Amino acid sequence: MEQVVNPTESSLLRFTTAGSVDDGKSTLIGRLLYDSKSIFEDQLLAVEESSKRRGDEHVNLALLTDGLRAEREQGITIDVAYRYFATPKRKFIIADTPGHIQYTRNMVTGASTADLAIVLVDARHGVLEQTRRHAFIASLLRIQHIVLAVNKMDMMHYSEDVFRKIVADFTELAKKLHNPVQFTPIPLSALNGDNVVTKSPHMQWYEGPALLEHLETVQVSAGESDTAARYPVQWVIRPQSEDYHDFRGFAGRVASGSFHVGDEVIAYPSGMKSRITHIHTSAGPQRETLPTLSYAITLADEIDISRGDLIAKPDQPPQCGHLIDAMICWFTDKKLKPRSRFHLRHMTHDVRASVTDLLYKVDITTFEKKQEQSEFGLNDIGCIRLRTATPLHFDPYAQNRITGSFVLVDEQTNNTVAAGMILGAVGDETLVSVDQEVAI
Repeated sequence: MEQVVNPTESSLLRFTTAGSVDDGKSTLIGRLLYDSKSIFEDQLLAVEESSKRRGDEHVNLALLTDGLRAEREQGITIDVAYRYFATPKRKFIIADTPGHIQYTRNMVTGASTADLAIVLVDARHGVLEQTRRHAFIASLLRIQHIVLAVNKMDMMHYSEDVFRKIVADFTELAKKLHNPVQFTPIPLSALNGDNVVTKSPHMQWYEGPALLEHLETVQVSAGESDTAARYPVQWVIRPQSEDYHDFRGFAGRVASGSFHVGDEVIAYPSGMKSRITHIHTSAGPQRETLPTLSYAITLADEIDISRGDLIAKPDQPPQCGHLIDAMICWFTDKKLKPRSRFHLRHMTHDVRASVTDLLYKVDITTFEKKQEQSEFGLNDIGCIRLRTATPLHFDPYAQNRITGSFVLVDEQTNNTVAAGMILGAVGDETLVSVDQEVAI
């Protein structure tokens, strides 16, 4: 019997933490897990023992997410730590990301799939450069919601004036971001649990929700289901068995939109059309797909499709071009200069690409665009122009976060050196033939 599989029984919220070093990101996540009773007794016991060995005055809840030895020794977050928990109202995936400028690339990784970002600010220090950088990255990645968590309010005697001043400063900052954002300010103390899971008696002047209440009730748009149908092919399934002698399925994860049995589809880059005959999952055949879930589909016609191809609907074509403009975050000490060559990985597609121009760099202090740049350095953010060896089929990042994003990989070291967000094709490149190639 055919069925439609619902991906979750309750709504899912993916959120990330961001902010400067020692703003209390890991402590906040630990407090959120602890006060919502989302950790096991043996986990708590291990954290208590580690806290005693370190000589901490309190149980160091940051150790729940700081899992690397270097993190525990230095008291900072280095890697991205993912944690999962649930309440009766919602399920959550947390990405606890580093605050140190050296690990900005890890923050970009954790924030790339987030629906909401918690930007922490130490009430003692206010808005810092790294706060500005992380807020800019959050807006660049088009994260839907931002929570301004003013932490360590206990160290400022729970002062309303301190909180209001920081909110005013962040309001001015938000007006200058790459994309306009709306934010919810919450004063809290992660160490003591004020306004984390329950409202604090120490800040009765604050009339808004506690952090967990806001996370449980914030409305996240469907996103992937509202955009054009996109199905990047990851693998061609040919069992070569007597039972499935003629089976030829295309496995992948739906990037956005939905497909139904009987839908007419078009495969890129070939431009060949066909019709969906079956949709397969481990739970059995389906009538339709859902965004972000994996399937294997079969088509009515024997057309040439392989890994890296994109299946879409004829009335929802992607953009196509050799020459594209994109915003990037540069991840490495090695300088980026014009004519640099890379592997560009876009969904399941891998193509050679070269940088033709560095259009501008963003000044994180003023958010101004600095043009006529000769190179990009570590953690620089800006706009570049790329030429790809074969046409790229994409949607602008503003329309689709999955089909509009890519990474650049160094050809010699195989290291990921940049994350990119496509703005669009340049000039007549949108009209380039799908079988045209250029030499890089």
